[in-house]
Amino acid sequence: MDSRPYAAVERALAGTRFARVVYVERTGSTNDDAAALLDDDGALGTTIVAEEQTRGAGRKGRTWLARPGSALLFTTILPRELLTEDLWSVPFWTALVVRDALANCGVQSEMHWPNDLLLDGKKLAGILCTSRIIGKRARVGCGIGINVHRGRDADARIAPLPAFCDDATHVERAALLSHILNLFEMRLALLDVPEQVARRWEREAGLPGRRYRLLRDGEARAFDATAIALESGGGLIVERDDGSRETIGLADARALR
Repeated sequence: MDSRPYAAVERALAGTRFARVVYVERTGSTNDDAAALLDDDGALGTTIVAEEQTRGAGRKGRTWLARPGSALLFTTILPRELLTEDLWSVPFWTALVVRDALANCGVQSEMHWPNDLLLDGKKLAGILCTSRIIGKRARVGCGIGINVHRGRDADARIAPLPAFCDDATHVERAALLSHILNLFEMRLALLDVPEQVARRWEREAGLPGRRYRLLRDGEARAFDATAIALESGGGLIVERDDGSRETIGLADARALR
């Protein structure tokens, strides 16, 4: 793809903390590329966007698959350090931004714990952050993959089949990236108050009352529960159908669709 649309994004963001956009035709993973730059002060605020990833990754080592040109694939290094204890809030903050940017482009998505956005119940976007911890402080790269253009043939490797922005309306990837980076700039201060991130994510995700099917790591059978709240730390407080409550930790389970 012509990289000029992303040069236009840089020009549109001139003067903000997110004005540097680096375009690569093909890479293993934009998260890996960003992780290699987290010690570089000059890389703060940089976004790496790729036309194709050969080793795109999701949570728990799962693979992110996307045909070249079909998705917006990028990682943005936040322009300042955060408290290490607040890192859990970054994916939820990112989801809020991506959801609103998609809405600005005419795509009404819903957030799905812990790190997905859905369209009509199908996965539209995923978020995976990478960090470098230096004592009480950390540097973070926000990795985001958004399915944009479906194309003629769905990728049979992906099950269940995902959603694409095209299912709702035509979206230009560069324009969507511009919306996201502008919202990053506007909402960066919210990361200083992680509990506000959690409460806002709860409201926008329809908690309490949303139903989830959850599969604990190491277990063969999933269970259904009603989500009650997002716990500090990112765990999901749920109520089982028998009335018992428990917290599902970020590292302990996955939510099925």
